[in-house]
Amino acid sequence: MEGEEGNTRNTKEALSTEAGHIKGDQDRRYALPSAHTIGHDSWQQVGVMLVTAFNCGYILSFSNLMLVPLGWTWGIICLLVFGLYSAYAIRLLAAFHFIDGQRFIRYRDLMGFLFGREMFYTTWVFQFLTLLLGNMGFILLGGRALKEINSEFSDSPFRLQYFIAITGVTYFVFAFFIPTLSAMRSWLGPSTVITFAYIVILLVVVVKDGKANTKRDYAIHGNEADRVLNAFGAIAAIIVCNSSGLLLEIQSTLRAPAVTNMRKALNLQFTVGLVFYYGVSIVGYWAYGSTVSEYLPQELSGPKSVKVLINAAVFLQSIVSQHMFVAPIHEFLDTKFLKLDKSMNSKGNLKRRLYVRALLFAVNTFVTAAFPFMGDFVNLFGSFTLVPLTFVFPSMIFIKVKGKAASLEKILWHWFNIVIFSLLAVVTTISAVRLIVNNVKEYSFFANT
Repeated sequence: MEGEEGNTRNTKEALSTEAGHIKGDQDRRYALPSAHTIGHDSWQQVGVMLVTAFNCGYILSFSNLMLVPLGWTWGIICLLVFGLYSAYAIRLLAAFHFIDGQRFIRYRDLMGFLFGREMFYTTWVFQFLTLLLGNMGFILLGGRALKEINSEFSDSPFRLQYFIAITGVTYFVFAFFIPTLSAMRSWLGPSTVITFAYIVILLVVVVKDGKANTKRDYAIHGNEADRVLNAFGAIAAIIVCNSSGLLLEIQSTLRAPAVTNMRKALNLQFTVGLVFYYGVSIVGYWAYGSTVSEYLPQELSGPKSVKVLINAAVFLQSIVSQHMFVAPIHEFLDTKFLKLDKSMNSKGNLKRRLYVRALLFAVNTFVTAAFPFMGDFVNLFGSFTLVPLTFVFPSMIFIKVKGKAASLEKILWHWFNIVIFSLLAVVTTISAVRLIVNNVKEYSFFANT
C-alpha cells in the first residue's frame, strides 16, 4: 500500500509539473498567452505531421546537395553521424519543455528565461530567419514543380516567376483557412497518402534509370578549396533534412505528458521518416552520379504522365508541409495582432488574419521570385541558424539547468558540443555565403532558372 501511495504521489507530481504552473511574477513574462491551440494534439498526429513535413519536395534536391560534394564514403558517414546527432540533440531539448513546473511553448522564451533578453532576441532572429528562408524555399519548390508540369505540355513554358506567384497565393489561402498546427489534423491523411505515393513512384523510375545508366560518375569535382567548402555546405544540408529549429513550438501542441509524447513523435520521424528521405537521396545519387540535378524529377526518363504526376504530388504535398515550418511565425503574428479575447474566427480576427497572412506571403513570394536559387536556401538556413538552434543551444541549456548536479564528464561533453558546433556554424555559413555570391554572379535578379 505504501509503495502504491508513493507511485500515486509521484504521478500526481509529474502531472502537476506538466501542467505548467508559474512561480512568481519574474517568470510570467516568459509565459505569454498564445492565439494558437496549446496542449491539444496526440503524439500520433504530431508524428505523422513530422514524417510528411520532412519528406516534402525538398528531399528531391538532397542527392545533389548532400552526396555529390561528399561522395559515397563521407556521404554515408555524415548522413549517419549527423542523423544520430540530430536525434540526440532534439530529444535533449524536448526534456526542457518544462523547467521548475513552467511550460515553455516557444524556444525564444526558454532561452530568454535562462540567459536573459539578449538570448531571447538572438533565438528569435535565428528561428525567424530559418523559417522565413525555409518558406521561400518551399515557394520556389512549388513554383519549380508547376513549371516542370508546364514544360511537359509546352516547348515554351511560362517563366518560373509566374509559377512562384501561383504557389505563394496557394500557400496564403491554405494558411488563412488552416490557421494553426492543430487545425492541420484532417489534412494529414491526404498528405501522407500523397507523400508516400510520389516517393514510391519516384523510386521506381529512379531505380529503372539507374540500371540503364552504365556511365555513372561519382568523382568529386573542383579544386581543393571548392571541395572543402562544398563538403561543409553538404553537412549543412544534412542538418536541414533532420531538424527544423522549432521543436518547442511543435511540442506546445501536444497533450500531457508532452515530453514523453514529443519523444514518441520524434521516434517516428527518425525511423520511418528518415528511411524515406535518406533513401531518396541515396538512390538518386546512385542512379545519376555526380551529375544529378538539384531537382531530381528533371532527371527522370519516365513517360510524361509519370513526371506530371510526381510534380503535381510535390506541389500538393508542399502546401501542407510548408505550413508546419512557417506556423511559429503565424503564431507570433496572430498573438500580436489578433484580439485574444475573441474567437480566432470572429469577424474582426478574420480580417486581421487576412491582412497579416497576405503581407507575409506577398513579401516572401516577391523575394523568392527575385532570388530563385533553391540550393542557396537549403545551405544558408542550415548553417548559421540551424546549427546553433539544433546543437549549441540545447547543450547550453543543459549546463545552465543541470550543471550543478551533472557529472564532470557530462559537462565536458556539452562544452565540447558548444565549441565544435559553433565552429561548424561559422564554416558552413562561409560556404553558404560563397554559394550565394557565385549564383548572384551567374544569374540576374528574377532569373528564369
